[in-house]
Amino acid sequence: MIRSLRFQMGLLATLQALLLTNNVTLVAVNGLAGYQLASEKWMATLPVTGYVLGGAVWAMPAALFMRRFGRASGYALGSLAAVLGAVITWYAVTSSNLWLLCFGTFVCGLYNAFAQSYRFAAADDADAHDPSFKAKAISLVLTGGIVGGVLGPELANWSRGALEQAFAGSYLSLSGFAILSLLLSSLLRLPESKGPASVADGEIRPLSEILRQPAVSLAILSAAIGYGVMNLLMVATPLAMEVCGHSWPSTTMVLEWHVIGMFAPGLITGSLISRFGVMRMLIAGVALNLIAMVVALMGTSVSHFLVSMALIGVGWNFMYTGGTTLLTQSYRPVEKNKVQGFMDMCVFCVMVSSSASSGALHFMNGWNVLNMIAIPLVATVLVYAAWLSWQKATPKAV
Repeated sequence: MIRSLRFQMGLLATLQALLLTNNVTLVAVNGLAGYQLASEKWMATLPVTGYVLGGAVWAMPAALFMRRFGRASGYALGSLAAVLGAVITWYAVTSSNLWLLCFGTFVCGLYNAFAQSYRFAAADDADAHDPSFKAKAISLVLTGGIVGGVLGPELANWSRGALEQAFAGSYLSLSGFAILSLLLSSLLRLPESKGPASVADGEIRPLSEILRQPAVSLAILSAAIGYGVMNLLMVATPLAMEVCGHSWPSTTMVLEWHVIGMFAPGLITGSLISRFGVMRMLIAGVALNLIAMVVALMGTSVSHFLVSMALIGVGWNFMYTGGTTLLTQSYRPVEKNKVQGFMDMCVFCVMVSSSASSGALHFMNGWNVLNMIAIPLVATVLVYAAWLSWQKATPKAV
């Protein structure tokens, strides 16, 4: 049984690595491809927005689909969407069509909508075998993103000029990773609760009632703000470094260390949560984000970008893993798909706003203003988490 759990965790971590290879490659090239195709340069990040919007639109339907047909089927469908999206984006760049590129990234968003729940699949598998392993399972699966953090920028570097049209090779290469993801999804054997709930499963409460739990609202706030702020700055980083005159290899190096910062802590985040508690880890994540923004405001050298984005990555890991762990402790098993889907929808909606505004805010106001906007956003999580800790209001599992 333990060997089966380890195998499934390994599969999920590998799928997470493929997802992040896809995501980081898109982050590296979407803004610059949009900049190349857009008639108005503030529209440069619209392809990024298309990707995130796709995830937001499909988040709840993806959760319902997996409730009905199982997670493995959902992951296979998401991988097929990634193959289709890769082909569309390749053709869009080849034909210099910005709006088709946005549509292609929107299709790719369906893949993200399904795949964002890999961490929840890990939590469910741990629950079925060893509930005490849940926080570690979540963080270890997220650690798979380290591979994507290294491979994504390198892939973007190698494939940027592989075909005649810049970035066309980057988009087309993603279809191969999506096909591999499809094949690996067929090997998953996860505990499933398909179909309608039975009486034995307990009553499914209205979503509004579940959201009134302070732990649920804090969990969603931490994940959504952590992801939204990280996305706001990460999307703008290639554009900001281009404006500052830094080379493309320097930009991909910064993105590489940013994503390593996001996922390398997964090796220990679960253990840290078990030792120090979720609330302290959330607060530590906010603190790291605030330090990163201060570093960013101190200068625009490659070193400033590197240190700032690496710290934001670690801060995101603590906020996102902590928020996910807190959420899994705050609903009944029969409610999981609905609540997990709602969290991911909130995350994607915040990311839509941040990616859509990132390019415009950067070109109209500059890199420093982006960081100053981010400071009060992450501070709201700090205030709420500190208040709940003071009130001793963190709810227990229901």
